[in-house]
Amino acid sequence: MTTHEIELKALMLASLDGDAASHRALLEGLSRRLRAYYKGKLVRIGRGAAEAEDLVQEAVVAIHFKRHTYDPAEPLTPWVHAIARYKLIDFLRRTRTSLADVPIDGADHVMAHDDNVGAESTYDVRRLLARLPKNMRCAIEAVKLDGQSIAEAADRCGISESAVKVNIHRGLKALAALIARETGT
Repeated sequence: MTTHEIELKALMLASLDGDAASHRALLEGLSRRLRAYYKGKLVRIGRGAAEAEDLVQEAVVAIHFKRHTYDPAEPLTPWVHAIARYKLIDFLRRTRTSLADVPIDGADHVMAHDDNVGAESTYDVRRLLARLPKNMRCAIEAVKLDGQSIAEAADRCGISESAVKVNIHRGLKALAALIARETGT
């Protein structure tokens, strides 16, 4: 665990216990990190600092209002970065930005490696999948995460091949709805 993670998590835990000074310090510290994150992402697609600042404010407000959903047993930064990523995606959707808007010589930078993606994704997927019914979860894990064929997934989950397909389809829709509810979109 990094020093930043330890410090931010301590502030979050104190904030959750009602310490207003810790809450302010947490939001200020997260604002600095989010500002750097958004500026780095937006500059690659020709966007400015003002838009990054708007995103920082949106993310900080979301963190403030969603703090009750944070699980203290988990690391804080993947939770924060998940919120930040969702806010960035929402912004790009609202402003109709896509890779088609990025000059071809800059496209590879937009898709550059993000150090937080692995941790965020693992945390998000594990937490969200746990909320799905057993057969949906099994089908999605087998096919989408483990790369098994529909037939292999049917054997693994103990259901028919058509049930695997239906469970994947319905499960992905359910995951999308869960994400939308959690991000307030």
